[in-house]
Amino acid sequence: MRNVVKTFKTPAGQFSALKNVSLGFTTGDFAAITGKSGSGKSTLINMITGIDVPSSGEVCVGGVPVHQLSESQMAIWRGRNLGIVFQFFQLLPTLSLLENTMLPMDIAGVIDISEREKRAMRLLKMVGLESVVHKMPAAVSIGQQQAAAIARALANDPPFLVADEPTGNLDSRTAENVFEIFEHLSSQGKTILMITHDPALAQRTARQVLLSDGEIVNPWIHKTFPMLNHAQMLSATHQLESLTYRAGEPIIQQGEPSDALYILTEGRVDVSIQGQVVARLSPGDFFGEMELLEENRAVATVRAASDEKVETVSLGRGFFSTLMDEARALRDMLTKVVRERTAQNLALLGSRIR
Repeated sequence: MRNVVKTFKTPAGQFSALKNVSLGFTTGDFAAITGKSGSGKSTLINMITGIDVPSSGEVCVGGVPVHQLSESQMAIWRGRNLGIVFQFFQLLPTLSLLENTMLPMDIAGVIDISEREKRAMRLLKMVGLESVVHKMPAAVSIGQQQAAAIARALANDPPFLVADEPTGNLDSRTAENVFEIFEHLSSQGKTILMITHDPALAQRTARQVLLSDGEIVNPWIHKTFPMLNHAQMLSATHQLESLTYRAGEPIIQQGEPSDALYILTEGRVDVSIQGQVVARLSPGDFFGEMELLEENRAVATVRAASDEKVETVSLGRGFFSTLMDEARALRDMLTKVVRERTAQNLALLGSRIR
């Protein structure tokens, strides 16, 4: 997706469900799409699946510009390339689980007629339903219905799978089984996008995409400061500055003013005090918090490792001070980190930094 905007006309005026969203996925990605109700999750998925088209911007899936397809072209593309798992299963009640699984093959005509029943049986066995293939949906459990819906979504061997709250109506044990199926499919190269309200489930996926008010929250903000509410995360996303440093280049100099908090997004940095390295930080780590909290000059030098470039995102002092005033949990977390890092430095260097 590139610069996607989606607006709707309402009695109250125009409403923007997606605001200049750019997003990409690669083969084998297992991503959770999260956000509060009304954040734009369903609209985002509708863009990807071709159920709706953007007001502006581009949507390409597997190299196909789906936003430009006609309805007939879209039906053919969707039948061959996309599997959808609905929250409420959408199994046809008058067809057996086997017949439900075969139905997409009959419609798309991708799988040879002689192979369809055998393929459906293999898929139902994969999801643990080999003993109930001839039963009607009403005759099996809710968990089994969801498993059958997954088998049906895989009928034409699509490279992309979209699941809308696939575990929302399941007990914990059945939900775990469904999640393990998705993990297995991802390991086989399927690209899986899962809408979920379950933060614990989302954290288990390889990637999380958080939407707030029709925009994507920067993933480093979401990962590093999960105690912020979604509105605060989005405000921080708007304030981020991306910076790149050459190998060995200083980012913060000991004894000099430092007016930003940095999150490391690529490469490694060395933290040194009076020439002695006290820590090496990796992507996802942050630094600069001591200077912001205590309003002192830099207590250490932070520089890019000597063998690789470094990329960071940073928040300036003014915005970050406001954010800490609004989010007590953030201030408490950073205060704890400062205490721990100060104790570590004292243990390593003793009187040299007293």
